[in-house]
Amino acid sequence: MATVGVGLTGLEIVESQEWEVIKSACLTLRGHQVQDGSIPEKSVHKLCSIAVAGISGALREIAAVIAHDKDYLLACAQDFDNWSNGGFVVPDFFDSLSAFHPEQLRVNGTPHLVVFPMFTQNGSTDRFVEAVVLEVIWPDFVAGLEAGDYSNPAFVPIRFLDFTPGYITNSAVLFPESVAVTPRIPEGSDPGTKPSLPTFSWGGIFADREAARYRKVVQAAAEITRIDLPVGVKELLADQKLAEETYVMWDLIHDRTHMRGDLPFDPFMIKQRMPFFLYGLEELRCDLTAFRESVKLFRAKDTEPKLRKHAQLVQYAVLFDRIFRFPLSGNRTRNYDSVAGQMLFAYLHQHKVLHWTDSSLSIDWENLPDVVVNLSDEINDLYWRSIDRPKVVHWLAAYDLVSSVLAPHPASNWAKREIPLLGTTSELTDQVLDDEFPLSMFYEALQKKMAPVIQSTIGITGKA
Repeated sequence: MATVGVGLTGLEIVESQEWEVIKSACLTLRGHQVQDGSIPEKSVHKLCSIAVAGISGALREIAAVIAHDKDYLLACAQDFDNWSNGGFVVPDFFDSLSAFHPEQLRVNGTPHLVVFPMFTQNGSTDRFVEAVVLEVIWPDFVAGLEAGDYSNPAFVPIRFLDFTPGYITNSAVLFPESVAVTPRIPEGSDPGTKPSLPTFSWGGIFADREAARYRKVVQAAAEITRIDLPVGVKELLADQKLAEETYVMWDLIHDRTHMRGDLPFDPFMIKQRMPFFLYGLEELRCDLTAFRESVKLFRAKDTEPKLRKHAQLVQYAVLFDRIFRFPLSGNRTRNYDSVAGQMLFAYLHQHKVLHWTDSSLSIDWENLPDVVVNLSDEINDLYWRSIDRPKVVHWLAAYDLVSSVLAPHPASNWAKREIPLLGTTSELTDQVLDDEFPLSMFYEALQKKMAPVIQSTIGITGKA
């Protein structure tokens, strides 16, 4: 095996023989794994052992020249060897996941080669072996924001350089929660201590995919709706790097908002079973927080010119991604992102800053920011009141907020309050229709024209 060069960039990793070995071996393993990541068919274990030897050998070669990921790469090689030697049971990559800390070196252009048995969010529930080469996107102005009022030490914005088939999807995240690990009892723990997972201290978001999707979808939607775009939006559509940096700023504020604010007592990020529209409200709350903070930065007299420009662009990004792409992406089964996008569009229309007249879309740009902030206030007030309410009352209040903007399906039991209010929360959740808030006539018509464009963004990267 050829030795990769010293001081590797991400592109040099992609061009290395080691990466080719890893990709090829991953494809071999994926072809024999079942959903939980194991390989139960013993007749292929010899072939898979050869593939694992290729991966672990390549990882050790690369570890010799990538100091910032050396501990992770060596631990990952050992986890692969252990998996092979143990008969390819359900994989346990506890040690390598514990050793991977991309949040500790957020420097623009920092490369990482990541290999784990994992599922890719909104792509698949199969914990197959995936490999991705990526690099960190960390502009100076974002570093300044994060070091100031928008601290988010776990946030790692990244860019695709190459990847295995699990990322030929809509997935734009790399989360440690998706990696196959077995809970353990920490060494030196007291008797009776329960096994636990590693501490998750980072989360990766592929800003290049988000930016590329935005540029392709918004360009098409703008032509179909005949909207007169502001100069800033045109700049985003023309410049991938500018769009990526804008998304990094948006995601920085959005991501930290999940843990901040007047939240219900149970942390929202603990995945509870609840009506899907509540997840839509949470995502919209975080996006509108990014919007309102960007309005504040844009209007502040002491904001630096570059930051002021990006603050304006974040507003454009949130607006058009939410009203053009989110309502029409995915299917109509409990699509909470769609509800959030539909809600923003309808609220703006009902407050007369968005107009669909003479088959053209237009926006009152002067008054738009304050109307969006008003919607943010309404959601924040719902959350603030939640701590004084039983869960079911909070759910009903949330439904009332959404249904005050979006028309529920005529068959909705929730809309008619024909639901088992004395039942369990699961029974209440079961009564929510898969498509509780159907697309409006506007979106039904737009979907017919936009579906091929949105479908074409599956697997897109900033290189597209």
